[in-house]
Amino acid sequence: MEHFEKTIDSKEIFNGRVLHVLHDTVELEDGTTAMREIVEHPGGVCIAALTKDNELLFVRQFRYPYKEIVLELPAGKLEKGQTPLENGKRELLEETGAAGSHYMPLGKVYPSPGYTGEIIHLYFCTVEEFGEQHPDDDEFVTVERIPIDRAEEMVLNNEIPDAKTQIAVLKAAALVRKMNGQ
Repeated sequence: MEHFEKTIDSKEIFNGRVLHVLHDTVELEDGTTAMREIVEHPGGVCIAALTKDNELLFVRQFRYPYKEIVLELPAGKLEKGQTPLENGKRELLEETGAAGSHYMPLGKVYPSPGYTGEIIHLYFCTVEEFGEQHPDDDEFVTVERIPIDRAEEMVLNNEIPDAKTQIAVLKAAALVRKMNGQ
């Protein structure tokens, strides 16, 4: 059996700078109707950047929805006209001042498929060059280097609550072990 929901009607509720909210009426596979609230988002990118000292680059920044400082891998919203990889390279450079090389895709993440179509693209890279940070005007971040083994441990101990970071750290740690023949 194939599962599918057909859009019958769609009403725009909100159209903001980043988010677009819709209230849709859908027909379910049994012929009945239901309501769906959808948050459209342009998508994002997250970079697990590994230094020559086997450290991942993180940023700490205040995240308003949680009213707390959150430890995350460098990440950002996708900009029109750029590929996810181009966006990732830009975000890494802006937030950390690092220029990555040898980029490898780590897949994509659906952060919350029950209400948003957002897709976050994950990448791994190595870092050999550091320059100056150039964060956005409304972005204040502190760069932190954490050994990859410690970062993996922090994820498993629930010390890093950010979902995209958890997934990218675990995938990067597995990739590094594989590359090192472990």
